[in-house]
Amino acid sequence: MKISLITAMAENRVIGINNKLPWHLPADLAWFKQNTLNKPIVMGRKTWESLPFRPLPGRVNIIVSRNEDYQPLNTKNKIVEEALVVDSVNSAIKKAESENLSELVFIGGAMLYEQVLNKVDTLYLTLVKEDFDGDSWFPEIDFTQWQESFHQDNEPDEKNPHHYSFKIYQRL
Repeated sequence: MKISLITAMAENRVIGINNKLPWHLPADLAWFKQNTLNKPIVMGRKTWESLPFRPLPGRVNIIVSRNEDYQPLNTKNKIVEEALVVDSVNSAIKKAESENLSELVFIGGAMLYEQVLNKVDTLYLTLVKEDFDGDSWFPEIDFTQWQESFHQDNEPDEKNPHHYSFKIYQRL
């Protein structure tokens, strides 16, 4: 099974502030959807609770929480029965392997990225080409251990006000 990670980060590795993205890039949201739709996704509890729509449709939503009694709620405070709650990154991976899934995508946040980065085969990255203030960062990564397999530079436009690149890396 392929283990993947998707993130958007600024040049200074910022990925969030106050449980939100520090930028607005609709093209990045489309990239996220394109690369996660019909795949199981794994996120930490804070990431789950920050989603404007829960669960994310068209994907099995797996939430990592140390609280064994955690009940995932939607935005209307109703329990989301179809969301799975596991107690660790390893439990999420074992669950996906037991289901014979071809790819598992970790979508954040920072603590989850820190725990899973050494297990990841594929990295889907949006690089926002500015520095941003934030309170969560993507972990340090040694890009000499990765091969870039896709790169698309994007100029700002009326909907996406920042320079950004979409990249895909494969672990060497």
